[in-house]
Amino acid sequence: MSDLTLILLAAGNSSRFGLPVKKQWLRIGHDPLWQFVADQFNSTALFSNIIITAHKEEVPFMQGFCDYTIVEGGESRQQSLKNALAYVDTPYVLVSDIARACIDTDLIHKLVDAKDSADVIVPTLSLSDTVVYEENTIDRDKVKRIQTPQLSRTEAVKKAVESTIEYTDESSAIVANGGSRHFIDGSEDAHKITYIHDLNKLPCIKAPSTATLVGNGFDVHAFEEGRKMLLGGIKIDVDYGFKAHSDGDVAIHALIDALLGAAGLGDIGMLFPDSDNAYKDIDSKELLKTTVLRLHQFGLFIVNADITIAAEAPRLSSYKAAMRSTLAKLLHIPSSRMNIKATTTEKLGFIGRKEGVGVMATATLNYYDWTQK
Repeated sequence: MSDLTLILLAAGNSSRFGLPVKKQWLRIGHDPLWQFVADQFNSTALFSNIIITAHKEEVPFMQGFCDYTIVEGGESRQQSLKNALAYVDTPYVLVSDIARACIDTDLIHKLVDAKDSADVIVPTLSLSDTVVYEENTIDRDKVKRIQTPQLSRTEAVKKAVESTIEYTDESSAIVANGGSRHFIDGSEDAHKITYIHDLNKLPCIKAPSTATLVGNGFDVHAFEEGRKMLLGGIKIDVDYGFKAHSDGDVAIHALIDALLGAAGLGDIGMLFPDSDNAYKDIDSKELLKTTVLRLHQFGLFIVNADITIAAEAPRLSSYKAAMRSTLAKLLHIPSSRMNIKATTTEKLGFIGRKEGVGVMATATLNYYDWTQK
């Protein structure tokens, strides 16, 4: 049994990255960056457990991708680390940032070999340029660039992160708390992704897959007197609507499920549970906007969508063009790639009895090609 746990920090908002995709969700082949990095570490067979911190809204989705321990992160790097450390029961812990995508296995083994040298073992790089601090030139041989991963005694780092002072790495927190630090030579390959141009400095990452992802969705809603009917994002001129927790737009609900299905991100109930009063009577167009934003952040963009509405009533032929235009704008695709079909069930079943409406939807997605940016 290994005496070492790995913590990977992936709960950030990527506010400085400059792309619509969060950097931890950039696709390397089919895999999001966070999974690609975790798999590289896992291949070393050095860890008894791998813990990944995630934004609280992303935790359930990441859990569906892997068998690693996914933990809700905090508002800061230090808080995220503290949350993850609560799950560590080994005497040593290795902490790294997902943004350091290229894993130098020799560096990892050097850290492990030095684990008894201090409370925290830190890889560093020297500087070759002249360094000026507040108009004063300082000795560059005394300046170090601190890297991750860093290997710590678990007890030391747990105590250190209790500080109310925010530190940008665990070694600074440990030293400030009276702990010891040992430096080893770092790796130029352990470059950190902060801005778009950093992607050009990472030889280990490859382009996203060009595969097209397909998903389908299906939903039904019964009619309810006295409610406004919204279907495909358009108000339908009848004196009844749908029985539902939200506005009941069954076409948008099926479309959301198709999009989430293609993305492998569960279903509409996972993203917008009907037990949450925040979604009571909500306009389903807002749910679709949120879904599309989430797909973009997760590195996925919509190619096309097709919807079939099965209804004996109301008659929809005069509304289809408006539905098509409205939904295309919400999906950020041209109308030519958003198709709407309406049919009946030849008076069969609950739809044929004019008790409700059923909708089937299909959507296709591609990965965002960050290599072209």
